[in-house]
Amino acid sequence: MPPQRKAERITDLSQLKAFTNPLRMRLYRLLHAIGTATASQLAEHVGEMPSLVSYHVRKLAEHGFVTEASAQSTDGRERWWRVATEDGWGFRDSDFADTPEGAATVGAVTRSLVDARVAQYRAYLDQTAAWGAAWTDAAFSSESMLELSPDELAEMSEEFDALVRRWRERGKAVSGIKDREHVSVHLYGFPFRP
Repeated sequence: MPPQRKAERITDLSQLKAFTNPLRMRLYRLLHAIGTATASQLAEHVGEMPSLVSYHVRKLAEHGFVTEASAQSTDGRERWWRVATEDGWGFRDSDFADTPEGAATVGAVTRSLVDARVAQYRAYLDQTAAWGAAWTDAAFSSESMLELSPDELAEMSEEFDALVRRWRERGKAVSGIKDREHVSVHLYGFPFRP
């Protein structure tokens, strides 16, 4: 069984602020999905100028989110990039709640994440006919209403994290299987009052 890893936990406000820029968020998510790329390749995907993309990728690198994939480079002028950790990153609101700037940054980053996830799901919905029955029948969307304590919700979060890690490792172990695609899984768990 592979070692159990967790996403890097961001506790530095300047590091979290790197993701208040929506283009940086898009570039990070794209690089996470495709593995490695040059700034020019990323620019083609996001429809921006390579110089602008290069600037933002370097900013992500300054904060430790991406790193050079030097093994990819065949030309000294060509810089290839990859995410610094496959397990991604996370943060806790409480680590930044002690200042108005920290709380505002958490709000901005969280909203940006939600916007990106909604846009991704809407793109899928717009393209369902192109995916075919096997994929559309396998895709899911669910909502459950539970009554939990904060400790129980935290435990559920850890169980979901372990489940996703298991499936990520399985996907790597059996690479090369036909009909394999990137799959985005969005699970939300939060308190609410009706």
